[in-house]
Amino acid sequence: MNIVFMGTPDFAVPSLKALASDDRFSVKAVYTQPDKPVGRKKILTPPDVKIAANDLNIPVYQPETLKDESVISEIRSFEPDVIVVIAYGKILPQSVLDIPKYCCVNIHGSILPKYRGAAPIQRAVINGEKVTGITSMRMNAGLDTGDIIKIYKTEIKPEETSGELFDRLAESAPDVLKETLISLENGTAVFTKQSDENSTYAKPLSKDEAVINWNESADTIYNKIRGMNPWPVSFTYINGKKLKIFSAEICEKSGTAGKLISKTPAIVACGEKSIKLISVQQEGKKQMSAEDFFRGQRINIGEIIG
Repeated sequence: MNIVFMGTPDFAVPSLKALASDDRFSVKAVYTQPDKPVGRKKILTPPDVKIAANDLNIPVYQPETLKDESVISEIRSFEPDVIVVIAYGKILPQSVLDIPKYCCVNIHGSILPKYRGAAPIQRAVINGEKVTGITSMRMNAGLDTGDIIKIYKTEIKPEETSGELFDRLAESAPDVLKETLISLENGTAVFTKQSDENSTYAKPLSKDEAVINWNESADTIYNKIRGMNPWPVSFTYINGKKLKIFSAEICEKSGTAGKLISKTPAIVACGEKSIKLISVQQEGKKQMSAEDFFRGQRINIGEIIG
């Protein structure tokens, strides 16, 4: 089966490697986003998928747009049976959707129709979902609205961060993808329309929403800390400086929201119950245990933080 693969971040890499190592599939080309400047020094950095494709000796293409007729003709020249799309970051025009023999297949990190959009894994954790998964679908012109082909479900562990869940789902995606492709080739694929009425949208994360509101419940804050790790990382303010919170636990103690109940361990009261801070990082400093951090701070038990 001839494959054109479209993807950009590390989430797509295990699936690309799985296809490249399986004799049943021939990855003719990889399409990914253009290299982008990263970090304070703005060093031009290739996407993870490009690095993987180069290691696999697969031709890489990085067009600014898929709407250019020369790009469309280029994709058509590979005569793909399927175009596989995993976190590519570009909308496929109908002219591209119509190219493959079977269809364009998208691998999405949620159980559709819930959490359509850019940040399904993070939003599931932030919202306190207990179960998520991987969905393969036949793409159409909408945003994650195509017919469902296969679904893989998994429980979200109570302490799991979005980064940990991201990695776990990335490793599960290749099996879902392979089963989908084989079912397309042998004619056993079943297409199930999505229910728009039950759909939800997972908008991209922003740094602005990472700030902690201690008036919220400990459960809500705990889920936000997990969901915002590894990016953009939830934060509060101590003595006027930003304090990132990488990990925490829920405590049963209560008090005025934002009040520092204890320094060792570091416990802050919430609207309901409280949060025990585990790992933190003050701006300009290294990540450390919350207890070590508060030992060095001129802040008294009973003060309000944030």
